[in-house]
This record gives sequence, structure tokens and C-alpha cells, in this order.
Amino acid sequence: MCQNRRMTETANPRYIASLPMYNVTPELAMLWQDFLADVLRAARVEAQIVEPGDDLYTFWREPALLLSQTCGYPLTHGLAGQVQLVATPSFDAPGCVDSDYSSVLLTRDATRFNSPDSWRGARVAFNQDDSNSGMNVLRHTIARHAQPDSPFFSEVVRTGSHLGSMRALAENRADVTAIDCVTYAFVQDMLPGLAAQMTQTGYSAASPGLPLIASRNVPVETVMALRNALDVTLTDSPARAKRLRLTGFTTLTIDDYTRITALEEEARAAGYAHLA
Repeated sequence: MCQNRRMTETANPRYIASLPMYNVTPELAMLWQDFLADVLRAARVEAQIVEPGDDLYTFWREPALLLSQTCGYPLTHGLAGQVQLVATPSFDAPGCVDSDYSSVLLTRDATRFNSPDSWRGARVAFNQDDSNSGMNVLRHTIARHAQPDSPFFSEVVRTGSHLGSMRALAENRADVTAIDCVTYAFVQDMLPGLAAQMTQTGYSAASPGLPLIASRNVPVETVMALRNALDVTLTDSPARAKRLRLTGFTTLTIDDYTRITALEEEARAAGYAHLA
């Protein structure tokens, strides 16, 4: 999350903005905050960069929301019809292809849990119920191996964050997890000691990456200005873009994100509606 409040050249901004999704460390949080500030300047839009707090759904639904980032699962569920898509970033990270991403399947014990089928009876950690990368794609991965309406894991541990899930593995509170591949790449960059305590065993199915969104109150011309500003800001500082692993932005539609609901429906059809 952003660590403080900051404004762009005005004492009474009309809009608010925040990029809360990939702040793996305070250093990365500041890099994202600087990137966002430059986007606002390039778009020539007055906005206040804020700390969104713990209730992200309330923040994402703010009528004054100019720019933020959400997960595809909230987009296709609780936020459907309430926000508009601005762009979807592409990242230079293993598991990413253009604007699509996957989750990295991780284990603390590769000798016992070296494939999803061998995860039967393991302790699984996941971040939260409304996460595509931590829950939805993991449910989809396990569905083909599980027995309908029967527990697959010995224990399901909700941790609240991807970092929390990785720490659960490192601390022997869980055996396996699924981590957004962009988050995992940032952990390898910034927290290599944590990443070294677990082994990658594969990837989940792919789906569109975490979208940048705006309130439906934001005019079309302002959204277009933001899209242009994202591209300009990316190319203006290649060193920062490299540290953020950003390679570009794509304009997707809500229909492109139906792959996320399709993964959910495929798991339900297999009789595996919940991580269990």
C-alpha cells in the first residue's frame, strides 16, 4: 500500500487515486506512487494520491476514483457494472504473456508435493476468497484432481495476502500455495531469502491481468488522457519501468475477463466449488 498522502499541484483535487496491488515492499510502494504521480501530471488531471485502507471494495466504488488497480475476480463479481476499465498492464515476469498472467504453484517440500495431484492431504495457504490468483485459479487447478464434494486438503489456511501465504510456507504452517506470478517475481527481486525457502512446481491456467480502473463518473476524454499518460510515463523512465517489470498497457473489455468466471464455472462443474 502507499505509505503516505500526496497531492498533485492543487489543494482541492477533484479525484483520488491509488495503486495498491503490487506494493510487496515499502520501496516498491514508493516506486508505484511515483509512477502514479507522473501519470497524473502527464494526464493533466488534478487528483490526490491516497492510502485506500483495508476496505478496498469501498475505495474502488468511490465516485471520485480516477485511477486504481483491482483484481479480475472483484472486477467480474462485486465491481461488475460499477467501474470502467482504463488499461491492463503487461509485465516482464515468468508466467506472463502480454496482458495475461498465471499463478505460480509453490511448495515448501518438493519431494512430497511436486504436482497438484500430489497435493492431496497437504495444508494449503491462500490469500483471500475474492482473489483470482490466490483462490480462483488454485480451485480450478485442484478441481480436476479432487473428488466431488470431498475435502482435498488436510487444512485450508486463509492468510490475507500473497506475502502471508509465502510466509506460512516458510514458517511450516502450510505446505502449498498459489501466488500471482508478478508478485512472486517481485518477491524474488526484493525478498530473495523468502523466495528461496520454497520451490516452484508449475503454473495455473492463464487469465487477464489485474486491471486499472476508474469510476464510471470519469469522462471518456479523461480516461483517454490517462491511457496516453500511462504510455508516456512508462517510456519516460525506462529504469523505473524495469524495476516495476512494466512492459506496456493494453485496453481490454469486460468480456475479456470472462475467462476468470469460466475458470470458476469449470471448477464448480467438476464438483469443487470451494477450496477444501
